[in-house]
Amino acid sequence: MAQQMPERIPGGGVDLSHLAARGQAGAAGAPGAPAAGGPSAAAGGAGADSRVVDVPSLVMDVTDAAFESVAQLSSIVPVVFVLGASWSEPAQALTPVLEEITRELDGRAMLARVDVDASPGLAQAFQAETVPSVVALVGGRPVPLFQGVQPEPQVRELFVQLLQLAEQHGVVGRVSAPDAGDEPAVPAEPQIPEAHLAAVEAGERGDFAGAIAEWEAVLAKAPADAAARAALVQMRLLHRLSGHSADDIRSAAAAAPTGVPEQLAVADLDVSGGHIEDAFLRLLELFAASDAEDRAVIRERLLELFEVVGVADPRVIAARGRLANLLY
Repeated sequence: MAQQMPERIPGGGVDLSHLAARGQAGAAGAPGAPAAGGPSAAAGGAGADSRVVDVPSLVMDVTDAAFESVAQLSSIVPVVFVLGASWSEPAQALTPVLEEITRELDGRAMLARVDVDASPGLAQAFQAETVPSVVALVGGRPVPLFQGVQPEPQVRELFVQLLQLAEQHGVVGRVSAPDAGDEPAVPAEPQIPEAHLAAVEAGERGDFAGAIAEWEAVLAKAPADAAARAALVQMRLLHRLSGHSADDIRSAAAAAPTGVPEQLAVADLDVSGGHIEDAFLRLLELFAASDAEDRAVIRERLLELFEVVGVADPRVIAARGRLANLLY
């Protein structure tokens, strides 16, 4: 399931022509604009730029209007954009992980949080087909990273590869901010409940089977624990995908277009990669063409994937409605 970092930065920049007037009007006073003598003075530099630029924060909320001032910083350090929404549970879970990793890099990268509902122009510019979507800017050019649910170790590895790619293109500066280093200027995250600790630790070390057993034990004692249920379905998804390559899963599904296990596996893969609608459509079509016994299996997997994505997600609501129509 490893994501592949591009070997080079794609040519061309992000198409923001539809935001140009708004961006120019708002850049001067936009939150997060670089300090005097910052990257705007060196945006055309061809060599390695190893300067240090002061910024208000390593993690910023960025809107359509403020994009240009933040994008200029990508000539100094990679700027990672996470496109999310308040209604997306996967996005809400991923963003704190990205924030933590960014702050640990001691000013060698920045994170820009984008609410796609408030900033549809950026969602269009980055061609975000789903949330969360994560894209980096290096020297003003986009580097797609991943979409959807990704394990933290894999995300950390992608950041390492991103810094290597940036270095190859001379983007080797730093930004200085109050929240850099070991003391982030953000509220501390809530403590993990003691009942969840063993399950969380198992998941963090990649023991998905152990994590599943621990979460099931938590739910046996507290059936109404929504956080435990959300974690359980995510661990089950990761466990099902563990040890299988994306190519093998897709090849098996192509060879068995009506095979229930094969189609369930590729739907898991699609959800993990952020291709939510593709996964739901695949299973709904399989459900419609299956007998009663297979339908029960497919329905159970659909309901679990609905929980992985988030029951309030519009794509889940639409798919749930179609499933109800097929049932009745």
